[in-house]
Amino acid sequence: MNTSSLNTFLSLTFAPLFVLALRFFEFENVALSFTFLMFIYLVFVLITKQNLKSIATPFIYFVLVLIAYYYSSIEFVKLAPTFISGAFFIFFLNAYIQKKSIVLKMMKRFYKKELGETKENYIAQSDGYWAFILFINTLIQLFFVFYDNNALWAFYSSVGWYLLMLFALILQILYGNIFLFREKQ
Repeated sequence: MNTSSLNTFLSLTFAPLFVLALRFFEFENVALSFTFLMFIYLVFVLITKQNLKSIATPFIYFVLVLIAYYYSSIEFVKLAPTFISGAFFIFFLNAYIQKKSIVLKMMKRFYKKELGETKENYIAQSDGYWAFILFINTLIQLFFVFYDNNALWAFYSSVGWYLLMLFALILQILYGNIFLFREKQ
C-alpha cells in the first residue's frame, strides 16, 4: 500500500475513529494515542522518503492532535481536515491564477480518448470552478470546527466532503453537456 492510499484511508477513518474512541475513553487518552499513531505514521513516511505532498497529511494530523492534547481541545483535532481542504483550495486557486489547467492534466492522465477542442477548452478552464468548490468545502469544514456535534463533523470530514465533490463533478458534467457541448455539435 503506497502512502497516497494510506493518506486517503487516514482522511476517511481519522474523524470517525477519533469520535468513536471518545465514547469509550477520556479526551486526553484518545488525543495522546492518536498523537502516537500519527507520529509512527509520520516516521514511516519520512523513512520511506516520500514527497512533500505525502508527508503533509500525517504532519498536519500529528501537529494538530499534539496541540489538541496539550490544550485539551477537540477543536484543534477538527482543524486538521480544514487545513487539508484549505491546502487543496490554495493549490487550485494558484493553478487557476497561473492558468496551469490542473484538471485537464489529470483528465488526460486517466482518460485516454480524444476529448475534442470544445471539451478540452472547457476542462482547461475549470480550475477556477474547483477552487470555488474547494473554498466552499473549506468554509464548511471551518464551520464544523466550532459546531458542537462531533458525529456530524466526523461524517462530513470522512465521507461528506467526497459527496460534495461528487455533486460538484456531476454539476460540471451536466453543465457542459447541456449548455456547451450540445450547441457546438
